[in-house]
Amino acid sequence: MIRWRKMKTENLKMKSDNTNFKSEFKKRVYVFVIRLIKFIESLPKDEVCRVMGKQLLRSGTSVLANYIETQAASSRKDFTNFFHHSLKSANESKMWLSLLKDTGKGNKEETEYLLKELTEIANVIASSIITLKGKR
Repeated sequence: MIRWRKMKTENLKMKSDNTNFKSEFKKRVYVFVIRLIKFIESLPKDEVCRVMGKQLLRSGTSVLANYIETQAASSRKDFTNFFHHSLKSANESKMWLSLLKDTGKGNKEETEYLLKELTEIANVIASSIITLKGKR
């Protein structure tokens, strides 16, 4: 009986840790997107930055939007697909940020921070996809 209670307590703790991680990760992605929007607003007002900024805004906000959609997925396949879309958007956003950085269009320190943060976010999403595929 004591062993069962201990196992049940450990399972509840794991579920709590998992729920806490999901909540914290969602906040992290949200804060990243807010900072990304502010970065885009600070770009020079030339044609190149206007076009690349729009593309980055679309792909960067899509990382968050698709991650949020995983919570309302109607099936495991749907759930996994939203993760895939979020990862693809993160990869596209990294490309736009890299172009802005390499052309000297945005604040260097902020661009490097955003690239680093987005890489970490993409790694968590990719890890989630790998875990999901392993649980088939």
